[in-house]
Amino acid sequence: MSNPTDLPELGLVSLLRFAWRQLTSMRTALILLLLLGVASIPGSLIPQRPQNPMRVQDYFTKHPGTAAWMNRLSLFDVFGSPWFSAIYVLLFISLIGCVLPRTFDHLKASRALPPSTPANLDRMEFFHSWQGNGDELLAARSWLKNRRFRIRECNGSISAEKGYLRETGNLFFHLALILILVGVSLGALFGMKGEAIINVGDRFTNTQTTYDSLSLGKLSRNHSLSPFEIIIDDFQAKYDPRTNAPLDYTLRVTMIDKPGAKKVKRIIKVNSPLEMGSTNVYLQANGYSPIVTVRDKSGQVVMEGPVPFLPQDGNLTSIGAIKAPDSHPQLGFIAAFLPTAAKNKVRGGFSIYPEALDPRLLLSAWKGDLGLDSGIPQSVYRVDTSKMTKIGLQSLSVGQTFTFPDGSIRFDGLVQWVNLQVVRDPGKMYSLAGGILAILGLLGSLFTRRRRIWIRTAGEGKVEVAGLARSGVPGLENEIALLIADLKKDGK
Repeated sequence: MSNPTDLPELGLVSLLRFAWRQLTSMRTALILLLLLGVASIPGSLIPQRPQNPMRVQDYFTKHPGTAAWMNRLSLFDVFGSPWFSAIYVLLFISLIGCVLPRTFDHLKASRALPPSTPANLDRMEFFHSWQGNGDELLAARSWLKNRRFRIRECNGSISAEKGYLRETGNLFFHLALILILVGVSLGALFGMKGEAIINVGDRFTNTQTTYDSLSLGKLSRNHSLSPFEIIIDDFQAKYDPRTNAPLDYTLRVTMIDKPGAKKVKRIIKVNSPLEMGSTNVYLQANGYSPIVTVRDKSGQVVMEGPVPFLPQDGNLTSIGAIKAPDSHPQLGFIAAFLPTAAKNKVRGGFSIYPEALDPRLLLSAWKGDLGLDSGIPQSVYRVDTSKMTKIGLQSLSVGQTFTFPDGSIRFDGLVQWVNLQVVRDPGKMYSLAGGILAILGLLGSLFTRRRRIWIRTAGEGKVEVAGLARSGVPGLENEIALLIADLKKDGK
């Protein structure tokens, strides 16, 4: 005789069905949502290779052992890691499996009639009874329909229900989360984001080599970039002379959206990007590129042209690096550019206004090995002086030349540059629609009251009224009181 406490083993189908039910429960979805938030924390604290490869390389240089283990765990590319993708996909499946069945059940319930009137109304909330005159059901039907209750009449009673929008809003909120996840997924798979510093007068072609930094979606390829060109015609910046704060930035460009197309003039502002389908071009920042000419000790030009410098404050005090690897020995200049130069004993040289009213180029000259052939990536805004010898310091105005035994450098002038950010996000409209639907669904869920009201005429003209509020939401007592007052008024 078998032990009655023994339970049969689960088969494969039963085990899969149990796993599916656990995965698609609301509790699991909440746990996965929490895990997704926790998993995003390393992506905010640790430098990420797609956004800042130079910082990642510096971390490898300073902490080689720790960096190797972190790289194995994909901590330098958290949002593209297998474990982050697994949480994301599981959350997506859990939400779909949880919300879609509830949606179908809600659609069936919303078309069904309200439940029948309970046999014992005196056990319901806010029960009232009184001696009526026989026309209370007719008056109650009119009162309830005017307030958009769904009504079911049966055997001398009326069952009315209202507030389905509460559950509808709740489902809309969760369906909107799925739509947001779809939008984010499309952007991560097929989108792109890149930045490029372009001097005024230069041309930008939407190819991989013209970007300073470029991040492609997992399923995007270089040939998927839109074949457009932008010519930087002019850039104007206006500043408040009292506070030095920027008032307006205006970038005028000539756009060619595809090869052989006509040139079109466009204006780009900070909050008004250039739009081309799902691709937007934003004006991110601006600065100055000093124009220099570097000669070696024989007088040959070894470097010539504008060099972009990075602003360090609101007055566009900028730093940069000028490198001449073709000279012998190699020359490098650690430099600062001051649009409107000033100087004091504490700060040294700095700019007091963003416009180039009195431009000055401060140079620290070095000679030796720039380290460009070492195979280690190097920032274009820094000079590795570990294998170089310092030549000297010099401050140059436009047109002046700094001459030293191994060559010279002349400050020829300056040109402005703009930083363009090119973003293609095919899922942004889905995310926007999901965000709007989530807000509407949340409002419907928070401010709609689900409740039921029953009215029945018993023997000898007795009238009974009661109700039931789902989740104990307030307001039902006042609503029943209004109904009873209306019925008694009509019965007089």
